[in-house]
Amino acid sequence: MRLEIKTADELRDPDLEARWAERREGPQAEVLRYILGAFAERGGPIPIGDIEAALAGRTAAQVRQELATLDEKDLILLEEGEVRLAYPFSAMPTPFVVRLQDGRERFACCAIDALGIPAMLNARVVVRSRCQHCGEPLELAVDAAGPLGADQVMVWVGRRGPGERRACTSL
Repeated sequence: MRLEIKTADELRDPDLEARWAERREGPQAEVLRYILGAFAERGGPIPIGDIEAALAGRTAAQVRQELATLDEKDLILLEEGEVRLAYPFSAMPTPFVVRLQDGRERFACCAIDALGIPAMLNARVVVRSRCQHCGEPLELAVDAAGPLGADQVMVWVGRRGPGERRACTSL
């Protein structure tokens, strides 16, 4: 099997970029901002009741509808009364651990998400994972501008099959 090496610009996906733009629009944008902040601050999962209580200007029914919309658009994963995933964060363990400046750790959905968390938080972090090829442990310092001192690091990106969604387990 031949692997293609592409730049980030060559991997751009207009559909994905359009979904990201939706995060900043519509009534569900405030709900998503709260969820992302909660994941960054305390980790997840985030109980629906916490979201309803934090957004006092909305009824419980409105919050639940907005959560359903975010889930339908694959921007969060809503299960058993909790938000268990909100890109780039996962409440479930993944191979991509992001250590924040104060030592708290968060799970990222995939390698790309782990690399994006520092820009989202405007902070320096350390990303821990394993090499997809050989399994060796990797540790990479990353700030809002990107990886620090990692000229030889690659991110492996696979194509999703039709109908696949949610967190990647390896890249």
